[in-house]
Amino acid sequence: IVIDHGSLPISRVIKAAKNTLGPSLTNLPLSDVEIIIDIEGAVPTQPVLQHVGISAWPGRLTLTNYALYFEALGVGVYDKAVRYDLATDLKQVIKPELTGPLGARLFDKAVMYKSTTVTEPVYFEFPEFKGNFRRNFWLDISLEILYSHRFARKNNFKETLQSEVLARAILGIYRYRALREAFQFFSSQYKTLLSFNLAESLPGGDVILETLASRLALLNVDNSPHTVKHPPTSSPFSLLALSQLGFIPQKNAILDGEALIVGDFCVGETNPLETAVKQSISDTGRAEAAQATVNQVKVEGIETNLAVMKVCYCNLPSIIFGKVLFCHAPRKQHECSINYWMATKPFVELLLPVIQLATLLELLSSWKSPIKSTVFLMLTSFAIIRGWIAYILALVFVFFAIVMLWNRYFNKGKPLEAFRIIAPPNRNAVEQLLTLQEVISQYEALIQTANVILLKIRAILFAVLPQATDRVALSLVFLAVVLAFVPLRFLILFVFVEAFTRELPYRRDSNDRWLRRLREWWFRIPAAPVQLVRADEKKKKL
Repeated sequence: IVIDHGSLPISRVIKAAKNTLGPSLTNLPLSDVEIIIDIEGAVPTQPVLQHVGISAWPGRLTLTNYALYFEALGVGVYDKAVRYDLATDLKQVIKPELTGPLGARLFDKAVMYKSTTVTEPVYFEFPEFKGNFRRNFWLDISLEILYSHRFARKNNFKETLQSEVLARAILGIYRYRALREAFQFFSSQYKTLLSFNLAESLPGGDVILETLASRLALLNVDNSPHTVKHPPTSSPFSLLALSQLGFIPQKNAILDGEALIVGDFCVGETNPLETAVKQSISDTGRAEAAQATVNQVKVEGIETNLAVMKVCYCNLPSIIFGKVLFCHAPRKQHECSINYWMATKPFVELLLPVIQLATLLELLSSWKSPIKSTVFLMLTSFAIIRGWIAYILALVFVFFAIVMLWNRYFNKGKPLEAFRIIAPPNRNAVEQLLTLQEVISQYEALIQTANVILLKIRAILFAVLPQATDRVALSLVFLAVVLAFVPLRFLILFVFVEAFTRELPYRRDSNDRWLRRLREWWFRIPAAPVQLVRADEKKKKL
């Protein structure tokens, strides 16, 4: 309705999107099914900077329904575009990041892209004087395309169904962009137009996506005739909308001129998708309230966070009957004493045998080679049932003892061969300071996470959320009964089989669903309150 009635913002967005299909962008290596969604950096007053390492270069960023393209600005012309894939499963990570000159973490105005095809993360910075509206917009629309492809891959959607999913994502982005241009400010409520991005953050969002997949499976993609025995199913109306707007050829929409377009509706019953959305919305309020308490207990500074952690660990007996944790903030901001190693690569190479063993176990647990994984699972399970684990550990100790004694008596007088390590590249003082800054930031974030975990555990202990406390208490009682009556070797066998078979095809979806429910439950738990008390300097001097 918005498109047909010619609403001014959406009309301008559609017209601008059509203009990008002209010959000015023919140097992009686009495939036949790619549609240019948005372009940023073409206007000199709104540049886009690509950061790789400590180098930065301005250019033009383009988003299509399959990838991101960055064209570095040369002498009056753009260089060859670099493609960052969003469609293939390459373990992509897209998230907001801090960036700045020479790689310094100063400005919260960048989007990080990382995948298995790039050697190091790539940062796209969107400079602006106030706020980070441009960055947030590009972060949201890039994630929408990424999550739509993940949704299509997970449900094995091909051809028309995949095109319908991408068409829904594209139309949502156009509406999102039209609202932003109409109101001239950014609001988090606009993200409700990006269905796939929103479902990833909502409680029970996977249920919404599963319901949407079941509804999309009912689409009529072959123009089959409708009779009494075969009632009309819904049509790929998002794909048809893009076709009628001129973004894709009519032949790709798989509809002729006499086709009957049927929307997704339910007669005499509630749409299952609407039911799933309402249930998710009802759980969102508790999650947001819990997140607000988490944001309140996050404090700045490493020493202040360490003070909170010290109170959580050491003063628990004295605060059992209290309601608020009191912690004294440090009087001065001293330098943080962090052991800092510039040459971490030698340490990694010394642990190379352990890393190789861990890599082998990870490969076996991924079930990429089913025969090897099955043999390892059966042999290990048999050893656990027979009680051979203790003997295996004893044999390992005896083996190391024999090796050491052999070297003790047969290598007398021989000099120890030097362990050859490839030295890391030299870094200048600026790079060392930037690396140290990043290490300190990660260390502070780690302490904040640990404090949140401790405060949530305290909230569970004192029944701040009674439902969560009841569930944890019953789980602990059940675990105590199991530990009391089930033999230890069977418990070890159960834990091993459960952890080793998580990546099996028939277990992967259920395991991901269970882990997501666990995360959503944890996010809904509020953190115990913390009150920061400043020490009185005058009394301290007296």
